[in-house]
Amino acid sequence: MTTSKSLRALLIIDMQRGMADARAGRRNNSQAEDNIALLLDAWRLAGRPVVHVRHLSRSPTSAFWPGQIGAEFQPRFEPLATEHVMEKNVTDAFVGSGLERWLHVRGIRELVIVGVSTNYSVEATARSAGNLGFTTSVVSDATFTFDMQDISGALRPAEDVHVMSLSNLRGEYATVLNTAELLAQLDAPSGRENPNDHAHNIGL
Repeated sequence: MTTSKSLRALLIIDMQRGMADARAGRRNNSQAEDNIALLLDAWRLAGRPVVHVRHLSRSPTSAFWPGQIGAEFQPRFEPLATEHVMEKNVTDAFVGSGLERWLHVRGIRELVIVGVSTNYSVEATARSAGNLGFTTSVVSDATFTFDMQDISGALRPAEDVHVMSLSNLRGEYATVLNTAELLAQLDAPSGRENPNDHAHNIGL
């Protein structure tokens, strides 16, 4: 019998080779890939649904242009044949992708979002997920971003960009928690995660 526990999907956003290129810039959360891998292993072991999101740019000069090596999945995040792969052309994974319908058809109402970049695709997707009624969690130390110039021209460190992006999401669109907190939920003796436990540990 399928339980509601199995219907909490892990959404891995844009873990492609181009994101590991040094030319992408200085970033935060150097341990993010290890944490994503931990969560992916936990999801696979439990037989929970996994969705791999891949960004395909509309610009021929982009590292994420279809056919470029940068658009390929990083080796440690290669999808299994049983896992869903969807492609997007904008930051929001719900736009024009069929993701919402795919989730609804399978009765999936809870999402855990990891990947890159926190203030672009992760935030945009989490906002839509929350607005569409999905119970959504974003894992603070399994996401990362890059240094960014603000509108005044000042360079903002990735750590600050990351925290502000998660702060935008927390409570209004999603629960923000870290990898250890999420794994503790999955291992809870009751066997049922509490999606309404609004963790406060944003982290860096």
